[in-house]
Amino acid sequence: MSVTGRIHSFESCGTVDGPGIRFIVFLQGCLMRCKYCHNRDTWDTHDGREATIEELMHEARSYRHFMNASGGGVTASGGEAMLQPEFVRDFFRAAQADGIHTCLDTNGYIRKHTDVVDEVLDATDLVMLDLKQMDDNVHQNLAGVSNKRILDFARYLHQRGQKTWIRYVIVPGYTDDEQSAHQLGEFIKDMDNIEKIELLPYHQLGEHKWEALGFEYPLTGVKPPKKETMEKIKNILASYGKKVMY
Repeated sequence: MSVTGRIHSFESCGTVDGPGIRFIVFLQGCLMRCKYCHNRDTWDTHDGREATIEELMHEARSYRHFMNASGGGVTASGGEAMLQPEFVRDFFRAAQADGIHTCLDTNGYIRKHTDVVDEVLDATDLVMLDLKQMDDNVHQNLAGVSNKRILDFARYLHQRGQKTWIRYVIVPGYTDDEQSAHQLGEFIKDMDNIEKIELLPYHQLGEHKWEALGFEYPLTGVKPPKKETMEKIKNILASYGKKVMY
């Protein structure tokens, strides 16, 4: 347990980043530049603080009763957890050795499928993968990078039979249209490793972080999607044979 990592923070009793009650570690650093990012302060890989596996496991173990009783566990999130794969691997291995469920919350922007990526996935009970937009031009506008690596990673998870949840953020003007939903449905319809799709309505809760850091928030004035829009997207994706929730 000698590997150290840079973390932004951790949350002791999270309920939205995986099943049950979870101990969530937010790792520092991200290569995407999502316009709606609500963790803008996690982008810089040099910020945050250094942490050890022992420190995180000491914290996680203190909540093990609540996690186990609820079917929960630990989640590595961010920022982007897979920028520090060795740290996530060792954290997950330690958690599994204690009988604790592990969940990887990732944007899937994996630069290369190296051995350490497989080692992380071997120690991962559940992957929550953000698929932000199937149209690459729109994706680059929304997230600042191409989606090609992400889609390749999604295919790789299917190839491995890795248990996966898809997360899809509904952003008015970017991902709330029917065509985008159909494109996503077509892409994942034959992926039997995907247990469900979580639709996440865009919100403005991260705007103050951008302003506090001295940056202009790119989506000022964009309102959360209406319930009717969420239902429309849900119904389209459900028509491709997937369980859809929001």
